[in-house]
Amino acid sequence: MNGFRKPALAAAAVALAIGGTLAVSSASAAPQAPTGSTATTTAWAKVSAAGALLGGSGVTGVSHFGNGRYNITTTADLGECALLGTVNTNGGSDPGPGSSSVLVGKVSSNTLFIRTATPSSAGSAAVDSDRPFSITIVC
Repeated sequence: MNGFRKPALAAAAVALAIGGTLAVSSASAAPQAPTGSTATTTAWAKVSAAGALLGGSGVTGVSHFGNGRYNITTTADLGECALLGTVNTNGGSDPGPGSSSVLVGKVSSNTLFIRTATPSSAGSAAVDSDRPFSITIVC
């Protein structure tokens, strides 16, 4: 029996011996599962470096308007959503080399701004560059 239970049992025995009452709690410090609705993927898209929508759900349009800059319009209200993005090869068409990055931000209630870059490449594509990417919206 651990050290915490011994004093608790002794206090219960004293309370019962003198005719008192004893309140018992079943509260636990163990983690509880969250209540309410769970997050679901609301929309996703796979986009080529040129801005063509290669696949997706919940996406109504892609606009490629500058070097490494895209807007994606969705059917979802993005107010409380997590916006996730990654640069990918889309079957080997990635120009490489080096590291790459993607920035995902909300423009309006249903439009995302995507910026892709190749920070470690040499030459004119050193920062903003057209890269294939995928996004996921989880609400």
